[in-house]
Amino acid sequence: MTALALGFLGLVTAPGVGLAQATTTMTTVSLEEAIARALKTSPQVAQAAGTVTTTGAAERSAFGAYLPNLSASANTSLASSQRLDPTTGAVFNAPSDTYSAGLSASWNVFTGGQRGATSKQAQARSSAARAGLIAQRASAVLDVERSYYEVLRAGGLEEVAVSRIERAKQNAEAADRRLAVGSATRSDVLRAKYDLTAAQEALLSAQTQHAAAALSLGRLIGEDGPVDAQPLELQDVSTFALTDEALTDEITAQAPSIQAAEADLRAAEASVKVARSSYLPTVRLSGGYDWFNDEPALNGGRTSWSVRMGLSYPIFDGFVREERVVSARTQASVAQATLSDTRRALRSSVGTSLNQLKLASNRIALATESVAVAQEDLKVQQERYKLGATTIIELLTSQENLVTAEINLVASRFDYRIARAELEALAGRPL
Repeated sequence: MTALALGFLGLVTAPGVGLAQATTTMTTVSLEEAIARALKTSPQVAQAAGTVTTTGAAERSAFGAYLPNLSASANTSLASSQRLDPTTGAVFNAPSDTYSAGLSASWNVFTGGQRGATSKQAQARSSAARAGLIAQRASAVLDVERSYYEVLRAGGLEEVAVSRIERAKQNAEAADRRLAVGSATRSDVLRAKYDLTAAQEALLSAQTQHAAAALSLGRLIGEDGPVDAQPLELQDVSTFALTDEALTDEITAQAPSIQAAEADLRAAEASVKVARSSYLPTVRLSGGYDWFNDEPALNGGRTSWSVRMGLSYPIFDGFVREERVVSARTQASVAQATLSDTRRALRSSVGTSLNQLKLASNRIALATESVAVAQEDLKVQQERYKLGATTIIELLTSQENLVTAEINLVASRFDYRIARAELEALAGRPL
C-alpha cells in the first residue's frame, strides 16, 4: 500500500501530468503588467472613459452657446421662358433661371442666466465623469490585485501541500521501518498512509484552486486562457506616514467618490438656476444678407440685408416653469443628502479597511511565530518517534499543527495585501 501511495504521489507531482502541467504551461505576468492590461480591456473603464468624452463634448457645447450662430444658403431654379398666369390665363415672358444666396447670423444677447448656469452644470458633470473614471480605474485595479493575490495564495497553498506530502512520505517510511523491527503497530502504518493520502488530496485541491484563480486573472487582463502570477517580494507589513485619523481625513477629502458626489451636487444646483432662468425674458439679435440674380454670375444681381432684435417672455406656460424648478430643487436636495451619506460611508469603509490591515498584520506576526514553534515541535516529535519515545498520533498532530500554521501564514499575508489594495481603491491612488 505504501508503494501504491508513493506511486500516486509521483503521478500527481510529476511535470507534464494533470493540473501540474496546466500550471507550468500558463502565461506568467507581473502585477504591473496585469494592471496595465486590465485597464485597457476593462469594459467598465472603457464606459467611464466614454462618459468623460461625452461630458467634455457637452461642456464645449455649453461654451458654444455664447457664440453666434452662422448659416449660409444657396438656391437655383430652372423654368421655361414663357409662363402662364393662372389668374388671367395670359402667357408672358419671364427669366428662365434664378440664382440666390444668403448668409444669416443670430446671437442670444440675454438668456436670463441660462447660458452661465448650463455651462456650470456641464463643467460639474464633466468633473463628476473624470472622478468616476478615476474611481472605476481604481476598482479595476482592485479586481486585478485580488485575483493576482488569489493566484499567489493558491500557489502558496500548493507549496504547503508539497511540503506536507514530503513529510508524510517520511512518516510512512519511518512507520514501515518500525513495523519491520516490531517497534510499531499496523495502526501506525495505516495512520501514516492516511495522512499521506490526505496530503495528496490537499495538493489536488490547491492545484484546482490555482487553476480557477488563474482563469479568473486571465479574463480580467483580456487573456483567453489561464494566467499565472509572478511571485512578489516578501514584504509582510508596511506602515503609513500618517496616523489613522489623518489618513482617514485625507482620503475623505480627496477620494474619487467624494469628488464625484460634490460635482453631482454642483450640477444639481446649476440645474436649479437653469430652471429659474425661464422666468426672465430672452433677447435675440439676428441679421442676414441675401443676393438674387437671373444669371449664374457674381457680378450684377440684387442684394438685400436685414437686422432684427427681438424680446421673448413667456407670461404663462401652464406651470411648466414651476414644475422644472421644483424638480431641480428636489434633485439638489437629494444630491446634498447623497454627498453627506457618501462621506459617512467612505469614513466607515476606510475605518474598516484600517482595522482589517491591523488584524492581518497581527495575524502575520502570530502565524510566523506559530510556524517557527510548530517546526521545532515537529523536529522533536520526529526524533522521538524514531527512538520509539512517542506515538504516531503525537507525530501526526505536530505535523497537522505545522500545516495549519503554514496555511494561516499564507492566508494572513495575502489578506493584508488585499486589505491594503481595498484601502487604495477607496483613496483612488497608491498609498
